Parts: sequence; structure tokens; C-alpha cells
Amino acid sequence: MEVKKVVCNLCKGRCRVLLHTQNGRLVKFEEDTSFPIPARKGCVRLLAGAQEFMYHPDRLSFPLKRTGERGEGKWQVISWEQAFDEIAERLQQLKDKYGAETLAMTHGTGRNLEFECVRFANLFGTPNHCGPTTICYGPQVVMTQAMFGWSLRFKSVPRQISERREAASRCFFLIGFNPAQSYHRVWDEVRESKKLGAKVIVVDPRRTEAAELADLWLQLRPGTDTALLMSMINVIIEEGLYDREFVENWCHGFDKLRERAREYPPDKVAEIAWLPVDKIREAARMYATNRPAYSIHGMGVEHTQNGVEGVQARLILTAITGNVDVEGGECLTGQSKLAPHSELEADHMLPPEQGKKQIGANRFRLMSLPGYELIQEHIKRFWGQECGSMRSTGFAHAPSVFRTMITSEPYPVRACITVSSNPMITAADTKLVYKALKSLDLYVVLDYFPTPSAELADYVLPITSWLERPWLWNQMGIDSAAWGGEQGLPNVVPGEYDRKSDWEALRGIGIRLGQDWPWENLEQVFDYRLKPLGVTFKEFMAQGGYHFPAPEFKKYQRMGGFATPTGKVELYSTILEKLGYDPLPRYEETFENPIAAPELAKDYPLMLITGGRFEPLFHSEFRQIDSLRSRHPDPLVQINPETAANLDINDGDWVWIETQRGRIRMKCKLFSGIEPMVVNAEHGWWFPELPGEEPWLHGVWESNANVLTEDELDACNKLTGGWPLKTALCRIYKCKGY
Repeated sequence: MEVKKVVCNLCKGRCRVLLHTQNGRLVKFEEDTSFPIPARKGCVRLLAGAQEFMYHPDRLSFPLKRTGERGEGKWQVISWEQAFDEIAERLQQLKDKYGAETLAMTHGTGRNLEFECVRFANLFGTPNHCGPTTICYGPQVVMTQAMFGWSLRFKSVPRQISERREAASRCFFLIGFNPAQSYHRVWDEVRESKKLGAKVIVVDPRRTEAAELADLWLQLRPGTDTALLMSMINVIIEEGLYDREFVENWCHGFDKLRERAREYPPDKVAEIAWLPVDKIREAARMYATNRPAYSIHGMGVEHTQNGVEGVQARLILTAITGNVDVEGGECLTGQSKLAPHSELEADHMLPPEQGKKQIGANRFRLMSLPGYELIQEHIKRFWGQECGSMRSTGFAHAPSVFRTMITSEPYPVRACITVSSNPMITAADTKLVYKALKSLDLYVVLDYFPTPSAELADYVLPITSWLERPWLWNQMGIDSAAWGGEQGLPNVVPGEYDRKSDWEALRGIGIRLGQDWPWENLEQVFDYRLKPLGVTFKEFMAQGGYHFPAPEFKKYQRMGGFATPTGKVELYSTILEKLGYDPLPRYEETFENPIAAPELAKDYPLMLITGGRFEPLFHSEFRQIDSLRSRHPDPLVQINPETAANLDINDGDWVWIETQRGRIRMKCKLFSGIEPMVVNAEHGWWFPELPGEEPWLHGVWESNANVLTEDELDACNKLTGGWPLKTALCRIYKCKGY
């Protein structure tokens, strides 16, 4: 029996656990009590699902090559050498014909190491890598870097209970965020702190677990977060509840902010957001007078057309109340001691003339190369190193990339590599994505299972999971903390499976294209990253496998300011101004809602929100894991009982959900904690048990919420291009025959 310290990657928690193996086979897991951050107790995904995941009969085990028509489901097993040779040859042919920009790459939710995709793209010479980061995590990173000159710690509340048993954070402000279903470490901290007297404010259209715990729940109209936050800023400024010393000494643009905030008095915003006016004032006062406070926004904000402005407004609240880089507040993560992501991504190897060809960068500038380069210029000058990576804030615009595949405007995109991603399920406007992927000359997928996207590929390459490879986590290079995990299980069992890590797979193709990949395997990569700490990866793991520097607060005092153009926290963003955007948050109505589109609302009277997290499934994963799927077997849509009664729909009925773009079916779940005009459809649904070949594609058209969603460029966020998942108009009616 062997025991290995591994990092679980079944969700965003990345808990360190002990893996027991015997003769190279998984036996059991237990808590790693030597690790400072405790793992989640009784995690169903880990205890019930991990072993089934590892040995599932549908796991991809050997490289596959398409032999029939695209989507016909005919494959042959080939060697890794043949796969590398043929893929590299076809990529080179397309590059010679159309230029390096003909290649696009899609990545997913951090199942891989996050820098190998960008390295391959940069070395190939294409700026066109993209993924869901535009609507998940990226807005937080880019806006904190633009305003504070470094990233704030992302949805990671350190253990903040002091020896005096007082809550370090006196108020938690959760905006479109339900940690009970998504971030259990945060959820535990919030619950414990509330017992010790901390206040909890929740903004959400639904009565979530967090809303039930809250001292104050604001059930706003979907998509109006920015208006609400600006109104809270208005109240705090007008009532003198802000931190005058911090604002006067460390903030830029307060007077202009005050002027803008006057446009959002509570009585006006109460009508916009469908909230009682007294609740807006109460929320502002509760947040401002219970310091230090910790505010966290979730995907509920980032999934709206006006959401990035809401992120900016949320961070302005943090700044004007002095909750910046203080214990119990929101802390700048601090410089990483590890070799930066940008070196591993080979950012400097992308020719400038190629960077200018990045799709969508001329319109959505903040989270593409123009914004990335402008922000990093100031950060590097101030801190001596870059913060984060192109993977998190410097990518192409995904909806524009898919359109370019179809139209060849502004140039042909004829090849795509998808890494740990499933765009047929997770990207907006599935019909468009399908048409785009079908049009390609070369499509390569690296994944664990045959997904609907993989079924459309020319080559499918099996990659290792967290169980079969070592791991070193550093939050894309923005965090001072780091921790690692050993490789627990073999990645090759002759005759049973032969898998490679994302790094090794892309390296194998890249070497044949003449690219520079100096490290042969992940352990060598980690040796390089840990070199500034003076240890190898094996030594790092032998010493405990983590690096948690003692926290330093108010670093801006020691550093003499912030890494922004003005040297202060930019309430009025000169970065946004230089990129041609409004420097201050402004609320605008979304394109598709009952107020902005009353004629459309006559045919589609309900507001559809999607994208909320739900356990034990995660995004589009685990539908084939019976031990998890049995706990949540069907796709659900939450409908208010009053609405359902008017439509003659009962709990458990199968219903059609229809928008202008298509329709899907889901099972009705009556839920009184949602407004009668709002319905909530689960995201990420497909059915691995259905055939993989067309027309089924594992049921991609059955219950996939992205069949309903919008990604027209005018409907995307002006700054980042984020597509709206919280403001579509729909109608619902009972399915006949189900």
C-alpha cells in the first residue's frame, strides 16, 4: 500500500487529500491533516465519484482518429506518435496556406495547467485562444488589476477566526454568489462568522442557501446589479459613511464618482431593480458600518450584459469603505515567488504583428491583448513582475472566433484545438458553435470523455486527470500562495490505457512544428517554477507541499501606492479611459428584458436565467458518473408555483423552454423562492448515455441551456465581450407525451 499527497480537481476547491493505492490501483481517500487548509468533509464528488471517474469504461484511453464523416462516430485507435505527426503536418499545411492566425484554441474551467494552451498558441503564432474566462473569473482579475494594480484574492477567504473567537470579517456581501453550492471553504467561513456576530448581505434573484442565512436579502430583477451597487455607493457617499482618510490619501477620482453616483438615488433604483427603497439604504449602511467587510461577486454578476460595470462598482464599494488589503477585508494577493505564468506561456514569443490580428480585440479591448498589455505595463514597472497571465485576461473573443470560422472574416480560421473544454455545451448559441466546428478543416480535442464537442473532431487525445499527474497550483500566477500534489496513479497501464498530460500532448505536437518546449514533463516544469524558492518539486512535496507566506496587510503603504497610472486605487479608471471606455460604472438596460423589449415580451413573457452552480454535478461534467448522476438525474427548471399554476404545469412535469433561438426540455421544479416572472434553467446538460454520432451527439440538443442563449456582439458586454446568461426572454409550456 502506498499513500500519496494529491490535489483533487473535481471542483474549484482543489483540496489536498491522501490517496491510498495498491499495485497502482486506487483504493481509498482520506483527509491530509498535515495540510493547513482542511479538505471538505464528506465530499460526495470525491468519495463517491472519483474512483468511478478514474475507471469509467467510457474514459478516453488511447488516441483516436476519425475515419468516417465528421460526426458519424467512426474512429480508429492510433499511437501517440502517429497522432502527433499527422496533427502537426496538417497544422503546418494550414499555417503555410493561411497564416498562423488560422488556428484557434479553446480552453475550459481550469482542468488543465492553464499555461500550456497559451504557450502552444504563442509559439505557433496565433493570438486566438479563448474560453469561458470572459464570463467566469476573468472580469474579477482584469478589473482588480486595472483599479488596484494587482489582483485581489479570488473567492478564497483565509481562515479568519482569531484566537479571541471573533470574526475577522464583520460583514459578508455576497452578490450573485451562493458558496453553499460552489465554494464550500467560503461557505464554512461565512456560517462560522455569522455565529460570531458578522452580518451577511445577499443579492440574488433566487432564495439560495446564502439568502436564507442572510441578515438582508435583496431579491433584485436579473441584470440590474450595477444599478443597485451604484445606488449603495450613492448612499454611502451622501451619508458620509465612507473611509475619508483612505479615500483622500489613496483613491483617484472620488469627486467624479460622487457626481456619477448621484444619478442613482435609491428611489430611482428601487423601480429599476424591483426592490424596496429602504432595503437599498439598509444594505449600504450595513455594509459601510460593519468593517472590515468582505464582498464577493459571483457569476450572477459576470453573466449579465452590464456585469463588468457591476464588478467595477463592487470594487469601488470595497475601496471607498477602506476594506482594501486589511485583515478581514479584501487583500491584494501579493507577489508570487514562483516563476511567473507569462514565462511559461512564452508571451514574448508572439510576434507583435500577430497580436494585432487577435479576433475581437478591436472591439472588446479590456480583456484582450490591448487591455492586457496596458495593464501589465504598469504592474511590471511597479512590482517588477507581471500579474496573472494571458490565459486569464488576454484572449480572443469566443463568439467572434466562432463567427470567423464560418465567415472567414477578417481572415480564415480553419483549425481549432480544444483542451479540457466542451464548447458545444458551455459556449453560448450552440447552433452557431455547431456550424463553426463542422466547418473546420482540422479539429483536435483533448479531454477525459467523448463529449458532444469531441464527437465532431478529427482527432481525440486522452489526457490525464488530477489522479494521474502531479499538480502545482498558484492561481494563474496571481497569488503568493502555492501548493502541490504528487502523481497518485500511473498514466500508462499497458493494454488498458495510455494517457498524457495536456502539457505533454501539446508539447508532442509543438516539437514537430519546431517549437521550443524545454521541459519534457510536468515535474520538470514545476522544478522550474519552484527554482526561486530553492527547491525541486520532489523536495517541495517532501517539505509539506505548500508555500503560504505570512500575510502582509496595507502593502501599499510600504510600496508607496498602487501599480496604476495614478499610483492610487482608480475609482475613475484611467485604464478604461485610455481604452476608449467610460471610466466610471454606468447602468444600461439589457437588450432582452420586458422593459427594453416589450413587444418581444408579449410572446416570451418570462425572464430566463441560467449558469447557476448545483451539486453534485459541475459545469458540464460528471453526467456519466452514475454515483453522482443518480443524486441529480434530470435537468431541472425552477418555476414559481403561481406561474406554473397559470400554465397548468405541475411539479415534476417535463416542459419546453423556448426563446427566439430554440427550445429545450427540462423537468419542472416548483420553487417559491423565485419571482413569478423569472425562471432558472440548469446549465451544462447533455446525456452521455445517448449515441455519440449525429443527430444525437449525446443529446446536445435536448436540455442544453445554451441552445437558448444569446451571443450576438451587440448583446455582449462593451468592455469584455461577455455574453448574457441572465436576461433572456422565454416562454414555457408543458411537453406532451412525457
